[in-house]
Amino acid sequence: MTDRVLIVDDEPDIRELLEITLGRMSLETSSAADLESARKLLSTEEFKLCLTDMRLPDGDGIELVEYIQSDFDKMPVAVITAHGSTETAIKALKAGAFDFVSKPVDLQKLRDLVNSALRLPQQKPMESAQEAGEGEDAAPRITGQSPRIRELREQISKLARSQAPIHICGESGTGKELAAREIHKQSSRSTGPFIAINCGAIPAELVESELFGHLKGSFTGADQNKQGLFQAASGGTLFLDEVADLPLQTQVKLLRVIQEKSVRPVGSQKEQPVDVRLLSATHKNLAKEVEAGNLRQDLYFRINVIELAVPSLRTRHDDIPELATTLLRKIATENNATVCSLSDAALAALQDYHFPGNVRELENILQRAATLCENDLIEASNLEFISAPTVAGQDIHTIANVAQERESKVKTPEDFSLEKHLEQIEIEAIEKALEETRWNKTAAAKKLGMSFRSLRYRLKKLGLD
Repeated sequence: MTDRVLIVDDEPDIRELLEITLGRMSLETSSAADLESARKLLSTEEFKLCLTDMRLPDGDGIELVEYIQSDFDKMPVAVITAHGSTETAIKALKAGAFDFVSKPVDLQKLRDLVNSALRLPQQKPMESAQEAGEGEDAAPRITGQSPRIRELREQISKLARSQAPIHICGESGTGKELAAREIHKQSSRSTGPFIAINCGAIPAELVESELFGHLKGSFTGADQNKQGLFQAASGGTLFLDEVADLPLQTQVKLLRVIQEKSVRPVGSQKEQPVDVRLLSATHKNLAKEVEAGNLRQDLYFRINVIELAVPSLRTRHDDIPELATTLLRKIATENNATVCSLSDAALAALQDYHFPGNVRELENILQRAATLCENDLIEASNLEFISAPTVAGQDIHTIANVAQERESKVKTPEDFSLEKHLEQIEIEAIEKALEETRWNKTAAAKKLGMSFRSLRYRLKKLGLD
C-alpha cells in the first residue's frame, strides 16, 4: 500500500512543488489550503505524514500540530517555516512537531525529512530489562519499575518520534547516555550511527577539529583530512555529553550547525550538509551556566528545546534489587564468570545507602564485591561503600560545608569558583595523608577512610598520580 502524505499550505505554487516532489518519491498526496480543510481530510483519510505551513488563513501550523498530537499521535507532522524563523521552529518542536524545513524549501532536505519520518517505528513504550527478558535485545535497558522510571521510559518513547534537540539533565552516574541511546534506538535513525562524545574531555584547541573535521594543512599537525563527529554521525544521532564545557568560540559555530544543518571543516571555505539528531547532556544547571557567562543564551535555547530529567538513584530505591540483578548479570558476562547473587543482608545494606554516585557507583560496588565474595554469594561484608574521606576526625563533606558557610559570610572575588575551592581542600587533605604515611597509598587510603581503589581514582582525577 502506498503511503499518503497530507500537505497543508495556502500557496498553490508551494503545494504543487511539494506534490511533484513527493510524487517522484512514489508517495500519494492530498492537499489543503487551510486548517478547516486539513481537519476534514484527517477525519476521512489515513495519512502517514503531514507537512504544514506555519501561516494559514484561519490559524497557524502550531494549532494543527497540537490537533494531530491530540487525535493522531502516531502520525508525525513537520512544519514549513519562513527563512530564519528560529523561534517559530522551536515553538513548533516544543508543540510536538517531528521536524521543520525552512523556505525556500531545499528539496533534498525535504526528501531526507520525509524519508526519516516514514521510517518511524510503530512500537509500544520501551520495556524495562526485566520485562524484555535476558536476550541480547534486552540490554542495555533503563531498569526499574518505580513510578519515576516508568515515566522516564514513556517520555523516551514519545521523544524518540521527534527530531527536536533534547537536553538530558541529571546527576553524574544516573544514566544520561543510556537514555540518549534509548532515544536513538527507538527513533527513525536507529539504523544509523550513534556517536557519543564528552565535550569536557577534549582539549580546547582540538574541539572544533573533533566536531567539524579539518583539511590537511589547516593547522600545525594536520597532516591529512579528518572527518568530524558531525559528519560521522550523519544519518544518526550525535550525543554531546557535558555540552556546557564547550569553549564559547565553539559554541558560536555549534549554533550555526544546528540552524543551518551543515558544517564547515577547519580550513575549508565550503559547508557540508549533515543530517544529525542532536542530543546533549550535563550534570550542571544550564540556566546558571548562562548567567555565569559560560554558555551562550542562544545556544541554550536551541539545545534545550525539550528537557528530559533522569532521576537520581536515591529517589528510586525500590529499583535497587532489579538494578543489582541486571548489573551482576552484566558483570558476569564481561568477566566470563558465574552470575553472583546477593544475600538478604547485602541487599538491605544497598537499599539503606544513599548512593551519591548513583547507578555508576552501584555498579562499581558490585564489581568489587563480585571479585571478593565466596561461593558466588555477595555478603554485606563484601560491600565497600565510598564514604567521604576523613581528616583528623572530620569528613571532607563537613569541611566543605564549613568552607561554604565561611565563603557566604565574606565577599567573594568575581572569578571565585566554589567547585575549585573544594577541590583544593580535597587535594590538600590527600597530600597531607600521603606525607604522613610516607606516600604509602594503602595506609593513606585507610587514614582517609576510603578504599585503595577510591584513593587511586581520586589521585588520577585530581592529577596527583
